[in-house]
Amino acid sequence: MRPLRFEQTYRDEWVELETSLEEIAPGRGRPAARLNQVPASGARIATLYRRACDHLALARARAYPAYIVDRLERMTARAHQAIYYRREYGVARLRRFVTHDFPATVRAHARYVTAATALFLLPTLALGVLVYMRPELILSVVNSDTAASFEEMYSPAAGSIGRLRTASTDWMMFGYYIRNNIGIAFQCFASGLFGGIGSVFFLAYNGAFSGAVAGYLTSRGFSSTFYPFIATHSAFELTAIVLSGAAGLRIGHALLAPGRLTRIQSLTTASRDAILLVYGVTGMLLVAAVVEAFWSSARWLPPQVKYGVAAACWTAVLGYFAFQGRRAD
Repeated sequence: MRPLRFEQTYRDEWVELETSLEEIAPGRGRPAARLNQVPASGARIATLYRRACDHLALARARAYPAYIVDRLERMTARAHQAIYYRREYGVARLRRFVTHDFPATVRAHARYVTAATALFLLPTLALGVLVYMRPELILSVVNSDTAASFEEMYSPAAGSIGRLRTASTDWMMFGYYIRNNIGIAFQCFASGLFGGIGSVFFLAYNGAFSGAVAGYLTSRGFSSTFYPFIATHSAFELTAIVLSGAAGLRIGHALLAPGRLTRIQSLTTASRDAILLVYGVTGMLLVAAVVEAFWSSARWLPPQVKYGVAAACWTAVLGYFAFQGRRAD
């Protein structure tokens, strides 16, 4: 069926649905009724909505002109909002996001998460082994002053593990961790707009940097302070960085391979998915900063306790993304 014939065949249904939606959910400045207040038209609107969804899928599959696809997208989105409208605000909406939307979105983008994990983890392991075997290679990643500051931060004689020389309190470190971690996550996500190449680079770079630092400190004999420090908060921090990179890869793939959609349409669809990941990543980085500033740096906690809590945190994070909200799916 040609696009013109397609439009002529179903135009009356589309006009009817648009008119009905305007009656029950008008624009700004006009009172809106909900479907439960107009039961006579509710069933008809639901039927028209389902048919419009079928028309949209058909228009996309046959690569019909963009103006037809755009009209059907706006129509179905508005009908979906009217039919499935729920008064969820504040705590209720946040609870749904945490218990379902965030983990479900991560599972739905498993291939991007897997790719981001590999891009981060492989350089981490490679540089970690290389720098451990040849500690002088750390100077290929950071300068000598920075390498010396790492030794000072994780020295067994340090009053608070991991604290910068310029920070006098855990609260100052909390602010530093938030700024630093969110900056890294933003780089991994936003650089996906460059066809995903930026996300690939920043994932690999941060993985290589992390591995180099770990290998160097291990070779210098700081394992007893470094690994208890990173064990717990890394469950939230490293997972969040990987997820932000996965969101960037989703954006990049949408631009490089839009399929039958225009690049703008593909980017819009990808952005709706990616923004849910970004919201979740922000929350995880906040948790990571709290743990890193007030728990990981504590000298009075035995390493065995930190390792035990770290194991629980890693199990909880991985189990959360694997199983949380599956029943609702």
